[in-house]
Amino acid sequence: MTEAPPRRIAIIDAHPDPDPHHLIHAMADACARGAREAGHTVRRVNVADMDFPILHSAAAWRRTQVPADIQHSQDAIGWADHLILLYPLWLGDVPAMLKGFLEQVFRPGFALGEDAPLGQVALLGGRSARVIVTMGMPAPIYRFYFGAHSLKSLERNVLGFVGFDPVRRTLIGSVEGKGQAERALRLAGKLGAAAN
Repeated sequence: MTEAPPRRIAIIDAHPDPDPHHLIHAMADACARGAREAGHTVRRVNVADMDFPILHSAAAWRRTQVPADIQHSQDAIGWADHLILLYPLWLGDVPAMLKGFLEQVFRPGFALGEDAPLGQVALLGGRSARVIVTMGMPAPIYRFYFGAHSLKSLERNVLGFVGFDPVRRTLIGSVEGKGQAERALRLAGKLGAAAN
């Protein structure tokens, strides 16, 4: 079996609170450490450290100046061939700051082109993604009882729409349970190393 070549990984830490004690921040660190130890190259994006406006119209999405923090994020994503996106589930969905970030980042000219005869064409093909979501409830409850609708939408209507394929998911539930944080950190390191 041949060893897989090193990858270029963009890690998006999307917890909106910059307090370093949050599990997502520690997991992003573990992902980066695991990836580097496995020979991959890593760039980090910390959404909580950014300052960008919310977009209020399609015209703003198409035509306004891209904020500097968003340009840095686009540079990291454009450079990468694998994306790891980590966030906590809030009210059954992505945190609002992550949604605003994705709307800013995945703009025409970077993530989408409009030259296709039937509409927009994805510009970020050739990249894979791993979405890691933490939650207080058990992961099977979110997956099967609630249907994981927001995660499915993120995978299909955002990441898949701009070209990421495959998009894989890791759900980490009951994060406040005994030993769960330690298990989550070990798993994050393995996922960073695997880069899949």
